[in-house]
Amino acid sequence: MAKNKPNINFKALEAKSIMELDACTRCGECEDICPTRDATDDIDVAPRSKIDRWRQYINRNYGLKAKLFGPKPVEPEEIEKFRDDLYTCTTCGSCKEVCPVNIDTVELWESLRQNLVLAGEGPYGKQAKFSEILEKYQNPYMEEKEERVNWIPEDIAIEEEAEIAYFTGCTASLRMRTVAAAAMRILNDLEIPFTYLGEDEECCGSVLLRTGQYRQPGEENEQERIVRKMTERNVQRLKDRGVKKVLFSCAGCFRTALLDWEEVIGEEIDLQFVHISQFLADVIREGDIEWSEDWDEDMTVTYHDPCHLRLDLEIFEDPRYVYESIPGINLVEMERSHNLSRCCGAGGGVKAGIPEVAGNSAETRCRDALETGADMVSSACPFCRLNLGDGIKSLMESGEIEEGRLEAEDLVIITAKAMGLKTTLNGDEPEETEEEAEEKEAEAEE
Repeated sequence: MAKNKPNINFKALEAKSIMELDACTRCGECEDICPTRDATDDIDVAPRSKIDRWRQYINRNYGLKAKLFGPKPVEPEEIEKFRDDLYTCTTCGSCKEVCPVNIDTVELWESLRQNLVLAGEGPYGKQAKFSEILEKYQNPYMEEKEERVNWIPEDIAIEEEAEIAYFTGCTASLRMRTVAAAAMRILNDLEIPFTYLGEDEECCGSVLLRTGQYRQPGEENEQERIVRKMTERNVQRLKDRGVKKVLFSCAGCFRTALLDWEEVIGEEIDLQFVHISQFLADVIREGDIEWSEDWDEDMTVTYHDPCHLRLDLEIFEDPRYVYESIPGINLVEMERSHNLSRCCGAGGGVKAGIPEVAGNSAETRCRDALETGADMVSSACPFCRLNLGDGIKSLMESGEIEEGRLEAEDLVIITAKAMGLKTTLNGDEPEETEEEAEEKEAEAEE
């Protein structure tokens, strides 16, 4: 009698990740720290459950019993449920921080996602459209290239060539434009010449890397080509403008450029990548920033650590130094901060693919902020700021808090205001709301 053949594989997993599956002691520390488990109240999305199930799948297909009696197939419903749970994860790395045997869970989740994609079982929901969208628009918001520049205020001076470039990222240039404008005005005020790729700037590629879509089945690796080409074009265009240092507002873009870009294009990149919080801390230490005499705010602020600054990079003190240097700001900490900071819920493709989980996570993080008595929750990433703002709005709509009880703002905006700089766009017009953006995206999909 012919034996069944294994119906799962681990092509995308490095040997280290495979060994880490066996290294898990099932202690459960990760279950208590997982933000998406809190947001869903579902034990199956917790790290221990996902590791345990994938280990079972491997044993059923490749273990001793499988060798003696033939593999026991993993049923399609099991794979579908595992996929859903695997993608219900922001890849924030909190589980990695508390793991007593140091399993690199973020690398494991991204590799398992890639494994499912290669097997034709992933990604999740709307995330499957990411490669098509990036190929056409070079940004996940389905905006035309001119939308990266048609909002730039007339008072901002941008050089064609400079040693410093400001990389806005898709969220700041297409959704949180006041953050980008504030960063540019700060550079102008400090008399630091900078360039901006503008219409030539493309997505950093994080959205495909984080959702396991860097590679796909088949000989022509379309998604790998998309990420590689976007990266190559970004790097070459920066170098063509004489750039030596690149400033990032978006923590996700910064981490992707710093840790992924060289691997993606397969060569060393002779560029210095700096997050805006690091840059601001340095110029404050050097005494180059003057605070406005008209700035008379007195507020209590709590800082939300972006996962992409926390994970592997441990950029904790520079953002806090900036807040503490601004007159009138009393910085307080949430119970979960620094390396154990609770994720806002936006990362890992969750905000686009599973918005209700992103929303629940944001509400929980905003409750963390409220417990400190803070007037404002602030972050050093426009994507975090966007989701935290949605969380506050949701709490107000439910009647849990009154309007104005808690605000969300980006570090760059607060710094610019304290310097006496304008933080609105041309004509003081408001930015596009999330509802307007979602309507536009729905129309584009149709």
